[in-house]
Amino acid sequence: MEKIPITKEGFEKLKRDLEILKNKSIPENIRDIEVARAHGDLSENAEYTAAKERQSYLHGKLQELENNLAMSNVIALQSKTSDRVVFGCYVTIADSDNGDEIKYRLVGPLESDINQNKISVTSPIGKALIGKSIGSEINVQVPGGMRSFEVIDISLD
Repeated sequence: MEKIPITKEGFEKLKRDLEILKNKSIPENIRDIEVARAHGDLSENAEYTAAKERQSYLHGKLQELENNLAMSNVIALQSKTSDRVVFGCYVTIADSDNGDEIKYRLVGPLESDINQNKISVTSPIGKALIGKSIGSEINVQVPGGMRSFEVIDISLD
C-alpha cells in the first residue's frame, strides 16, 4: 500500500471527521431508519428510502476515511525556516504576465483544497515548486496553456 503524505493538521482533521461520522452521523441515520420503518409500508416510504441511501453513503464515507487514515504518512516540518519550497510550507508566487500574487500551502492530495489555497504536491504547480527558492522562475502547463511564475516568499506558518 502506497503511503500518502499529509500534514499533522490534515491527519487530525481526518480523525475528527471519522469520529463525527461514527459517533453522530451514523447513529442519527440509524434512528432515522427506525422512525421511517415505523411508518409502515416500506415500498412507498420516501423517508425510509432516503435514510437507506444516506446509510449507504455514510458507510462508504466511513470506509474512505479509514482507508485514508491507514494510507496517511504524517510529514512533520523539521525546522521553523526554509530557504527552499518543501512539503507543508506556504509559498507566495507571482504571475510573470500580470504580477498577481497568490499564497499557497503545499499539502498532500488528501487535504488539497483550492478554495483554501491548499494545493497538492502532486499537482502541476506543486510539483514545479518543490525544491525551488525565492527568486526562482517556474513554468507550468495548466489547462489554459503554459504559465510562468516567480517564487516571492517561502514560510512555514
